[in-house]
Amino acid sequence: MAFTRKFYTADTHFGHEGMLAFGGRTFASVAEMDRTLMDLWNSTVGKADIVYHLGDFAFGLGDAGRVQSIFRQLNGRKLLVLGNHDVRNDGSVHPTLAALDWAAAPTHYMEARDEGERVILAHYAQRVWNASHHGSYHFYGHSHGRLEAYGRSRDVGVDMPDCGFAPRTFKQLTAGMSLEIAA
Repeated sequence: MAFTRKFYTADTHFGHEGMLAFGGRTFASVAEMDRTLMDLWNSTVGKADIVYHLGDFAFGLGDAGRVQSIFRQLNGRKLLVLGNHDVRNDGSVHPTLAALDWAAAPTHYMEARDEGERVILAHYAQRVWNASHHGSYHFYGHSHGRLEAYGRSRDVGVDMPDCGFAPRTFKQLTAGMSLEIAA
C-alpha cells in the first residue's frame, strides 16, 4: 500500500470570476484559474492522499455538473470544512456540495492529528481554539492573507504566497511558524 500523506488547503473558489483579481490571482480567465488550480493540486496530491479543504471549494454551485467534474478530477480523499460560499443562507450545506463523494460529511469544524500534533480546522480564523493553550495548531481560510498568523494559527488558502495555489503538508505549513502557545 502507498504511503498516505495529509494536505491542507482553502479558498480554491473554483468557477469564481470575482477571484481573478483577488489574492494575487493573475489568471486571464476562470477556465485558466480552474485548470491551473487542478493541475497544481494533482501534481502535489496522490490518489491515496487525504486533503482537508477548509472552505469555499467552488462558486456558482447551481452548475452542479461543472462542480462535480472538477471534484472528480482532483486527486485524493477529500474532506470539507464548510466556508461561507459552501452553505445556503440558512446555514445548510449546498446540495451540490452535499452530493459530492467527500470522505466524510462536510462540517463546520474538524480536528486532525498530523506529525503527532493536534490540528484544529475551521474556515474562519480564531483567536483561541480547542487546546490552543496546550499547543494545538489552528489552520483556517477565508481571510485570503489579510490576517497575520497568530501563535500556532495560520491561513492555508491557496493564495497564500507559501502555498503557491496548491495544497500543502503540515510540515510545509508550520515551517518557520512561531511556537508560541496561545493563552
